[in-house]
Amino acid sequence: MSVKEVLGTGRYLRLVRAEDWEFVERPGVKAIVAILAEHDGHLILVEQYRPPVGCRVVELPAGLVGDVPGAEDESLEEAARRELEEETGFRARDFSLLTVGPATAGATSEILTFLQATGLSRVSEGGGDATEDIQVHLVPCDDIDGWLTHRKNGGVLIDAKVYTGLYFWLRERGQNGR
Repeated sequence: MSVKEVLGTGRYLRLVRAEDWEFVERPGVKAIVAILAEHDGHLILVEQYRPPVGCRVVELPAGLVGDVPGAEDESLEEAARRELEEETGFRARDFSLLTVGPATAGATSEILTFLQATGLSRVSEGGGDATEDIQVHLVPCDDIDGWLTHRKNGGVLIDAKVYTGLYFWLRERGQNGR
């Protein structure tokens, strides 16, 4: 990539130009993790208000890697473990890689890693940190499509990463095209 010109810097984001392309970077962030976690036949999803789209959005539990002061060198698994517990109240015994790819290649440099969490146990109610108002959903695995359609029909947006994660999660489980 060519030399980047910084066009503007905010508290958490930086707008840059490289060649004739403008995009967003997250300074100090190594990666982003999205977590597919199943507990007792239920997929764990989260829902929260997202100001950029002006409404509530159903998402996978997810978070930034390396954004916590003093833990800039944390691994993907450490960040996933921290975010899963913070957002959902669940702790995972193990994580395995599902896939890696750009989040929105035309708008941001973010690379997203999808991890599968296994061996879950509930340790709190979740809900995020003091700046978040996260609602935790335990969605029956045999009715994910119906549940997502119901939320969408109720005016809630479904993050496209939910569908991407589901594809790789179901493929891992040997259930293509569910």
